[in-house]
Amino acid sequence: MLALASAARAGDQGDPEQSCDGNTFQMVECLKAKTAQWDKRLNIAYQQALKDAVPAQRDPLRAAQRLWVQYRDANCLYYGMGEGTIARLDAGECMRSMTETRAKELEGLGHQ
Repeated sequence: MLALASAARAGDQGDPEQSCDGNTFQMVECLKAKTAQWDKRLNIAYQQALKDAVPAQRDPLRAAQRLWVQYRDANCLYYGMGEGTIARLDAGECMRSMTETRAKELEGLGHQ
């Protein structure tokens, strides 16, 4: 579990700074809080991407985002179905890292 906590900490790059140490419950709750912060950032970036897109790009962006959410949720569910308490941490880190990656991707649209 300590290795996973370190991995979770290392992947944050400052957003947010808080490390996810403690017992399993505390670590899962910390990952949920980080995911919520990244999700908020993702939603802001998504709305900005829609606003900045030319009209022909908006429907494909909406479709891609819906499919991405379905994929993220299904992918992270897979990790959550593993054995033991580590599965909860794996699923939480999956949600956090995938949400962070997508938020950064959407923030980069239009800056290419």
